[in-house]
Amino acid sequence: MRIDILTLFPESFSYLNSSILKRAQESGLIEINLIDIRDFSLDKHKKCDDYPFGGGAGMLMSAQPIYDAIKSVQDDNSFIVFPSPSGEKFNVDIAKELSKKEHLIFICGHYEGIDQRIIDIFSPLEVSIGDYVLTGGELPTMVIVDCLSRFIDGVISRESLLEESFSSNNLEYPQYTRPADFKGYKVPEVLLSGNHAEIERYRKEQSELITKKRRPDLLNKKND
Repeated sequence: MRIDILTLFPESFSYLNSSILKRAQESGLIEINLIDIRDFSLDKHKKCDDYPFGGGAGMLMSAQPIYDAIKSVQDDNSFIVFPSPSGEKFNVDIAKELSKKEHLIFICGHYEGIDQRIIDIFSPLEVSIGDYVLTGGELPTMVIVDCLSRFIDGVISRESLLEESFSSNNLEYPQYTRPADFKGYKVPEVLLSGNHAEIERYRKEQSELITKKRRPDLLNKKND
């Protein structure tokens, strides 16, 4: 998969060059390119924003630099994503669908957002990572890229995916590692028993209990 990220702040994306995402890029499973929107500005000072028509607080990202940046990387297989507080709520189902695309283009907004005409022209998928507002689209883009990358074959093991939260509309069960006793807090005996059937049953029970307590809406979704 090829991922092109259009941003005013390419230096913000060092996280994408670490851990699992770094290995995925080194192995050729994912290609991530950072495109500086300022490089496409026709303004002599590389300005990429202006005051919104009709007034209002803050500045708005101009259409021209974003349009030209998109056109520089867009092809017939491109799918455009615009992280936005006004978008539909991002979830694991959207991540799975995005992971099947050949080429993703992310538009990172900033200031008060982007000129509506970019949305009208390109019809990107608008997604929100939560009911709150961030300074720009860089952090949401990293969240989405990290999440969808996990569903690309070879990035992580199938076993890990099957046991994660939301894989079966349940939250993940508690996990423990050595030592078996840490400051008086002991690992549940069943996990030390070696009885795989009992361990599986225990983990399933814990998963359901945690989901019922913290995210009962997921249980309702499972029953739909």
